[in-house]
Amino acid sequence: MSEVQAGDRRPGIIRWAMAVLALVGVAAVLYVIGAASFKPKQAASLGDLKRGAMEKLVVTRTPVPAPDIDFTDAAGKPVRLADFKGQVVVMNLWATWCAPCKTEMPTLARLQAAYAVQPVRVVAISVDRDADLNLATAEIARNAPLKLYRDPGYKIAFGLQPRAQGFPTTVIYDRKGMERARLSGGADWASPEARELVERLLTDG
Repeated sequence: MSEVQAGDRRPGIIRWAMAVLALVGVAAVLYVIGAASFKPKQAASLGDLKRGAMEKLVVTRTPVPAPDIDFTDAAGKPVRLADFKGQVVVMNLWATWCAPCKTEMPTLARLQAAYAVQPVRVVAISVDRDADLNLATAEIARNAPLKLYRDPGYKIAFGLQPRAQGFPTTVIYDRKGMERARLSGGADWASPEARELVERLLTDG
């Protein structure tokens, strides 16, 4: 009689074990979904963009905030890079006495024109001395829609970490105001590679 009773209990035990296993499986799936939901979004990788016109691009391994340093606009009003937060910023340090700077300036203008209605700002900061303001103004006028910004004291150049190694130096900030890459020397900023860099940051949160 006891053997019959044990046999009768066995299917119930099996069903119970299967129900427990099913619950464990559901819990595991819910845990994975929940963990993915709360996992911080990783910044877009830019390393694969070091090619073509962006061959000299140096990707910032650990994004750092833009320096909290004043420069001025054409009217002499103080401006900071934080004022452009929410936009992809292509900050370019240049001078009229710098031949590569003047060569790449039209490409920066074309880049800005291509994103005229999108949150992208090319911030071209002249380091020319006050005595050469007329030269810097004329150079920017030839490269609309760029606007003139000035830093004759090299505050931004020395405030970067690491500091700018020469001119031109272009630093790219994401929409959170974090430095993501920089390029020392001239480049074609109207190239497909440069556009791809901007597009990557536009879609990165």
